Formats: sequence, structure tokens, C-alpha cells
Amino acid sequence: MTLPLPILMLPVATQRYSCHGCGNCCRDFTVQLRDADLAKLRAQGWEERLGMPVTTEFRGTTYLRQREDGACVFLMEDGLCRIHREHGFAEKPVACQLFPFVLVPDDVRTHVGISFACQSVRENKGAELRSHLQEVDRMSRGVPETRVATYSALLSDAMSAKDGELDALRMSLDRMLAREDIVLRDRFDGLAWIAASLGKAKLAEVRANRFGELVAVLAGAVPAELEHIQLAPALPKQLRLLRQAAYARLEDVQVNQAKSRGRWRTVLAQLLASRAFTRGKGRAPSVARGLLDGLDFAAIASVPTLSESPDRDAIDQLLSRYARATLLGNRGWGAGYYGWPAVRGLQALVLNIACTAWLARALAAKRGHAAATIDDVRDALGRIDRHAGRAPWLGSVGERLRLEFFRLDDGLRRITRESI
Repeated sequence: MTLPLPILMLPVATQRYSCHGCGNCCRDFTVQLRDADLAKLRAQGWEERLGMPVTTEFRGTTYLRQREDGACVFLMEDGLCRIHREHGFAEKPVACQLFPFVLVPDDVRTHVGISFACQSVRENKGAELRSHLQEVDRMSRGVPETRVATYSALLSDAMSAKDGELDALRMSLDRMLAREDIVLRDRFDGLAWIAASLGKAKLAEVRANRFGELVAVLAGAVPAELEHIQLAPALPKQLRLLRQAAYARLEDVQVNQAKSRGRWRTVLAQLLASRAFTRGKGRAPSVARGLLDGLDFAAIASVPTLSESPDRDAIDQLLSRYARATLLGNRGWGAGYYGWPAVRGLQALVLNIACTAWLARALAAKRGHAAATIDDVRDALGRIDRHAGRAPWLGSVGERLRLEFFRLDDGLRRITRESI
């Protein structure tokens, strides 16, 4: 009998979480069901009691049914779950129980990450994460594949990581992200610079301890080294691809919408919306349940960068917590991010942060704010992290090609500084 992997709770002491019953996850997520979930729902007799199906099938997968507005059929007016109220927390589908925790195994342990799609996580409200360890351990038994050893992530394309290299990368970046003497812009410009530098480096020549020394030197050189590297403004094509990347992270077709529209109408609508974002002219198309409805793309340029916001310190704390939680929760690469190698996953994290900053400025423009507020950034981060590691298209060849382009001409740094 194989023993389950030990669990490593997310070691970010500044991050807290408890559910506050806002119900946002029940209004905004499509819940995929496992066989054990379906058996529970049948035993609870919901279809007989409610007089309607409580599940739906789409392309061979079964999901919880949603109402026309996208909310779960079990969501009550007070924002609470009817299954939870009548049968208890442990009788809900396992995906509902686990959220916002994310279980990511590697070859020696199961990392417990956390999703910033949750409002309480973004607002940092609740108990210390370690207080949830026993309950997370219980819930993980419902998804046993998360407690079985899987591969260790590659370091870079076609290069396996040696013992200690990924931990060295995490620790060096975490120390840099946690430093209080680095300002918001330098912190994430530095992260982009490290991601780009590792992408250019001949890593085959610096393995094991030497790789650890390399990343420690790079992280320790922030922010001083940035002052000696001239950086031009982002190129128009880089900004077009940034908007395109933001759209890819906002696209959110609900199962009921996709079934009623049909496959080809859905694909055509997505293509037209992506092109509109890429052009960046006129009115923004409807995405993410009307998040940007009424926004003229031109208005975004009038919103200053996040570093110029009166809330910049709070914004810095939020984005730093997000980046640290992504890295230490093993959501940045490997099994937590489409099986990608660490260097490419780190570049994707930088792109996710750049998209968050762009979207925050877009929300500020729509809401009539002179500068992006902490609420604008929280809302933007919730949308961007919602799909990270979950949406197949963000692990596609198209996304990899976008990152390849951003590796040229300091693209990652330019798009990051454009909004941060």
C-alpha cells in the first residue's frame, strides 16, 4: 500500500483565509463533478425535491447546473449553499469544499496553494492557513490523485530540474518579493528582469548549487541592477499582445451559454472579442459578465500606473502576497501550471501580473477613478487568477508563442512597467 504524500501548507505567514459566505464563488464558477459527488447528489434526492435536474453535461463532462445568470442552482438568496445548510459542509461536491485551496503534488510532497479568485483571500481575512491543515487533509482524500507523487517540473524546456534547484528558485524569489525596502515598480520590474534573464541564460552550464547561486545573485541585485539597464516604453505590438493576453484571461463562457449558442457561434464570438481587445479601439466587448461594459479603450491611457496610486502600498502588499503564494504553493509551474518548466512558468506569472495591472487601470477608467484603487486591483486580480492553471487555452501553443514574443526586446519588463 502506497502512503499518501505529506502535505505542505502554504508557508506565507502574511496570508490568511476563512470563508465569509460572500457567495461569489457560487455565482462565478462552473463546478465539475466526480462520480462520488454524483452519488451524494442522488442520495440527497434533489431532483425529486426540486422537480428539475441539478446537473448538466457538456462535451462528456458533468457539472453542477447553473441558473441563467450563471449562479449555482443551490445558491440561496442569503449567499449560502443549500447543500451545506441541509446536509453539512462535507456533503458538498469536493471542488466546492476545497475552494480556494489548490492541491499540487510533486515527486515528494503535496503543496497546498490558494486561489486569489476568492474575495476573502484577496482581502486577507480570516485565520492562519495552518489552522486549515487538518480539514484540507480530509478533503484531499476526495481527490486521491493529489496525494500521489507526480513528476518534478522541468527547469527549462527539455531540461529536468536537479535536486534543490526549484526550491532554490522559490526561496530566492520569495525573499526578494518579501523585502520591505523595494518599492512596487522595482519589485515587479525585478521579477520580470529575473524571468527574462533566466530565459536567456545557458542554464546547462550552471546546475545544482551553481544554479542556486545564480538565482540568489539575480534576486539580490534587485533593485540596484535595474538602474543600469535602460528600458524604452512598450512597443505598440507588445501592448496589443498584452491586451490579447488579458482577454484570454477574462474569457468566461458559461456551460449553459455555450450549449444554447452552439459551438461555432461561441467560437466566432470569442474570435471577434479577442480581435477587439487586440486592436484596443472603441468600446470594449462584453466579457466576464459585463465587467468592462461601456468602457472605451482610449480611457485607459488616462489612468496612471499602479505606482502612482494613493493605494500603492496596499497594492504592493496584495500583489506580493499573490506572487509569493503562487510560487510557494507550487502553482507557478509543473503540475500546478500546465506541466510547464519553471522558467516558462515564471514568465507566465509575470504576464499574469501585467494583465492584472492593465485590467485594474481599465476598471478604474470604467468606474471614473482618477487612479486605480486597491479595490480595482483586488477585482482585477480575482478575474486574472480565476483561470490560472485551469483554463486549457492558457496552456496552449498560442500562449507559449505570446511569451516567446515577450522575451524579445525586454517585452516582459516593458509591459510590466507600462501599468505598474
